[in-house]
Amino acid sequence: MTRPRLEVAEVIRSCRDTFLERYGANLTSEQRRPLDDLTACRTAALGGHILGCPECGHQEVSYHSCGNRHCPKCQATAAARWLETQAADLLDTPYFHVVFTLPSALGPIALANPRAEYGLLMRAAPKIPL
Repeated sequence: MTRPRLEVAEVIRSCRDTFLERYGANLTSEQRRPLDDLTACRTAALGGHILGCPECGHQEVSYHSCGNRHCPKCQATAAARWLETQAADLLDTPYFHVVFTLPSALGPIALANPRAEYGLLMRAAPKIPL
């Protein structure tokens, strides 16, 4: 797997100060925490350890991760495991993910009688021009 050319943390670090000047006063602590965590992820700010090869003496610094659930780098392994679990449940047939956005007036009808509402939508969908 090749490393992406640009990472989320790099984008956040490059725009963080400008973003905070404009929106920082309105951020809640729940919004500020991921911003701070992703900014510090895998940098000296979170500490780290040195990996060394006993054969050649080469050393490499490995910085600690933030572990924030919003961090794509920290959650990549968990996401891959989740995808594997979901893939195991798939049938050997083509799948299509269909999303219907209903006008708010139809929401209560769909909640009260979802089988009829979604049945109508599925029958009408092939007739809708893309």
